[in-house]
Amino acid sequence: MIVAIDGPAASGKGTLARRIAAHYGLPHLDTGLLYRAVAVKLIHRTMLDDAEAGAEEARRLDPAGLNDPELRSEAAGAGASVVSAYPQVRQALVEFQRRFAATPPGAVLDGRDIGTVICPDAEVKLYVTASAEERARRRALELRARGETVDEAEILADIRARDARDMGRTSAPLKPAEDAVHLDTTELDADAAFAAAIAIVERRTKAA
Repeated sequence: MIVAIDGPAASGKGTLARRIAAHYGLPHLDTGLLYRAVAVKLIHRTMLDDAEAGAEEARRLDPAGLNDPELRSEAAGAGASVVSAYPQVRQALVEFQRRFAATPPGAVLDGRDIGTVICPDAEVKLYVTASAEERARRRALELRARGETVDEAEILADIRARDARDMGRTSAPLKPAEDAVHLDTTELDADAAFAAAIAIVERRTKAA
């Protein structure tokens, strides 16, 4: 079984994906980390605006490095939104993601184009969203929990800018797959969102 979960930044899709994967005993891949890893490499080289350098880093990406705490930083997230708009980078990472998903018994993947590009034949597709204001609030709480000083207004502005980039890029823009089930988590806590997602997965798998 392949579960494809898409949605904008801080919508809660990553938390949902991890919990769904654990519930069904499936591997989980946060595909955003792939782009964050490429972005961090380019930031270290001060080459974030170089698409060819991004493709080079993507081709030699070591999955073992996806646990690097730096990948969870705001700079990495903003950089990932930039490099993910480069077609060369996206192409270099597509096959990695597809191989991960196709390995039995399946997987749960979350990102921006899982249901539309990476796994268009996934048995279950979710499009997880929440208001920009709620997503900014959640991100601020997450960063404060790490001891970081944050400006929620700046986070909100960054989220809106990332949404515009992700939805407006020419290569694999962020959008729900035609057969994706929408799940708005604005008014849901983590447990309520998880229960709603499991109900959707169960309905879809039984219908199949």
